[in-house]
Amino acid sequence: MPQFDILDKVALVTGGASGLGFLYAINLLEEGARGVTLADIDKVAGAKALEEIEKKYGANKAIFVYCNVERKSDFEDAFVKTIEKFQNIDILINNAGILNDHVYEKEIAINVNGVAYGVILGLDKYIPQYKSGPEGLIVNISSIAGVSPLAMIPIYVGTKFAVHGMTLSWGDSYHYNRTKVRVVGVCPGVTDTPLIQLMSGRNLGPVYQECLKDLRNYPVQAPGQMANRMIQIIKNAPSGTMWIVEGNSLPFKFELPNYQKMKRVYLEEDQ
Repeated sequence: MPQFDILDKVALVTGGASGLGFLYAINLLEEGARGVTLADIDKVAGAKALEEIEKKYGANKAIFVYCNVERKSDFEDAFVKTIEKFQNIDILINNAGILNDHVYEKEIAINVNGVAYGVILGLDKYIPQYKSGPEGLIVNISSIAGVSPLAMIPIYVGTKFAVHGMTLSWGDSYHYNRTKVRVVGVCPGVTDTPLIQLMSGRNLGPVYQECLKDLRNYPVQAPGQMANRMIQIIKNAPSGTMWIVEGNSLPFKFELPNYQKMKRVYLEEDQ
């Protein structure tokens, strides 16, 4: 598979005004992207991010669009404004997400519905029509919680498993052949961001808090490490694949077993 060339491409990053989303946008510009859209609900962070980008990369390299990914209309507006500004859209990074089982209805709306809206709009409408080269790309951000159970945050885990499943399904060769848009997934390990730093109390109650210590079993990485690995994945990951990034390691592929071929352990019948 030829490497995806970021040069002169246009990207839309949800949750792009700060944190990892902003780092993804910066790294894309470093790789020669023509423009990035920072789609976020934080207007103050968005203004600061644009100022920082303009100082480093010059004018007209980025726009901020208010976007609550819980609303499909907001997401579509982000696509429309990206195309109005840059005439193209090549890359979508579905990055926006929250970790807070205490408000699980909102968590599901952002983490699951938000990704679904992005892929439906990107894959079936905008990227095939407005991509500037032969191939487009959608990157869905899942989590280590999308491949491994965590007792303290079961609903968050469920949302990230959902992202995992959507990525494998939309990344199937059937969808790639009809759209020429790769769909890949990234599972960041424990990353030193506010999502983790402010995790205490963001669960279903004290009995869930007791097993928070289980996170100590996972290697921790800095945000910059994660963002740098993202570029490797954007350039090289085949459609329908999931990549774990944790600690200081290179991205490594996660594959589900084929249930039709796996050894079966049957539940015994009552005697």
